[in-house]
Amino acid sequence: MALLNPSEAPVAVRRRVNSVASRVVRALLELALVMVLFELYRLGRLIARGESAAAYSHALEVHHLERIMHLPSEATVQGLVPGDWLLHAANVYYFSVHFPAMIAFLVWGYLFRPRAQYHWARNLVIALTCSALVVHIVFPLAPPRMFPQWGFIDTMAIFGPNAYAGTSGALANQFAAMPSLHIGWAALIAYVIYRTGPRWLAMVAAVHLTLTVLVVVVTANHYWLDGVVALMLLTAAILILPGPATAEPGRNAPTDEDAVLHLPHGER
Repeated sequence: MALLNPSEAPVAVRRRVNSVASRVVRALLELALVMVLFELYRLGRLIARGESAAAYSHALEVHHLERIMHLPSEATVQGLVPGDWLLHAANVYYFSVHFPAMIAFLVWGYLFRPRAQYHWARNLVIALTCSALVVHIVFPLAPPRMFPQWGFIDTMAIFGPNAYAGTSGALANQFAAMPSLHIGWAALIAYVIYRTGPRWLAMVAAVHLTLTVLVVVVTANHYWLDGVVALMLLTAAILILPGPATAEPGRNAPTDEDAVLHLPHGER
């Protein structure tokens, strides 16, 4: 390895410092963007908190529509769960995996995928989340767990943990059942990784999506149509933002250049 001329050393050091500083600034800006998005979404959901009359009326409409469409009864599916401990585990999954999975997905994309792929995925998250927020505001919907007369049980209230109790419950909008962003985000993660990631990780994402669909139903937090609407919004976002060209889905092993950390954007 060639040694630097002493006169060139300060210049090389300054370039290295500037490069690192630039990467740190970009990372902080991305972090700030995502945090602002999540905070705006959280605050936006609170707008419809007081729309209880409309939320219950919409629930009657959704329940009736599902019966017309002959969709399986969510209450029947909930009743098939063989043990209370499984309902408790479903509550834990619903409560604790949703946001961490999205954060892990964004961090993975930022660090380990090409910049174009990461930006596409991030923009999909923004588009899906913002469109879901609009639906939450214009169509408040009470979740199935609020209707014991239809055969549902509120698994969170009975078996815990309860995301809607105490301080967190006072700040939450419980009438934001449609669309199910749990399903929307899980489907987005699975789709993006299927398009751009390794096969083993795509399989993990597919399992996460499957578990999420089951969990939101057996915990009586969402109707089937909540998931359908989420997938429709995701499809619209994908059509608007088709994404960068990729190799064969699930098979594109990163090249030596792509395998390095995603941090050095400026050097690409």
